[in-house]
Amino acid sequence: MIRALAILLLFQLAGETVARGTGLPLPGPVLGLAALFGLLFLRPSLRDRLEATATTLLGHLSLLFVPAGVGVIAHLDTFGRDGPALAAALVVSTALAIVAAVAAFAAVARLTGAQADE
Repeated sequence: MIRALAILLLFQLAGETVARGTGLPLPGPVLGLAALFGLLFLRPSLRDRLEATATTLLGHLSLLFVPAGVGVIAHLDTFGRDGPALAAALVVSTALAIVAAVAAFAAVARLTGAQADE
């Protein structure tokens, strides 16, 4: 498990190094994950080494939301003051995301010639 954690953290570090070194507008962990994803295609045996650790980490992913919850509690006055604007932004952005997804799906269906069930 230590070796698998070290591999995961090394890819995160590599991604962070590349992101900061090149000035790319992408988070370092995303670049590290993309590199790890590519390596998993080249060396499928690495999957077996990382699977147990990754499954354990994903099983406890909810713990990563604790800092966000603490941040919400720490800024309750901001939510009280700007709550309606934040709620409106959340609702509008969610609706726009749904509309964009539907438009993308319709465009792909039209391009691929998919027929609607009759």
